[in-house]
Amino acid sequence: MNAPGLKRRGMALAMGSVMLVSAAQLGMRWSMLRLPQPEQWSAAVRDGPIDSLALGVVLSAIGAYGLSMLCWLGALRNLPLSRAYSLLSVSYGLVYVLAAFLPFFNETLTVLRTVGVTLIVLGVVTINFRRSCDSDNSGKEFPR
Repeated sequence: MNAPGLKRRGMALAMGSVMLVSAAQLGMRWSMLRLPQPEQWSAAVRDGPIDSLALGVVLSAIGAYGLSMLCWLGALRNLPLSRAYSLLSVSYGLVYVLAAFLPFFNETLTVLRTVGVTLIVLGVVTINFRRSCDSDNSGKEFPR
């Protein structure tokens, strides 16, 4: 596969990792709103019913984390670490926005958090824009 193809594949795998880890975070949050505290799990299993849907979602979320790591390993094979690692920050914004807009999380957008997430996303864009500018200039550095 040629270099642009490897870069596209790496970006697709990195974004797949971001989507899976974001879904996992949301799934775990949803489940933990319905399950007892972790230190009470053994008593809950022994004494009474547990929400089987919530348990299934939390187990699926753990599986999504595993798949996310496989995508991440593929991304690292095809992208420079500095570029790939910055893409993980996209999940902060994704989870923040989805948790605020999905009605069952009851989370709110605040000005301070929104500014913080916006700065994170702008940082990711800046890092990756610089990388594409660097590659367009054949790796030449400009004088400071």
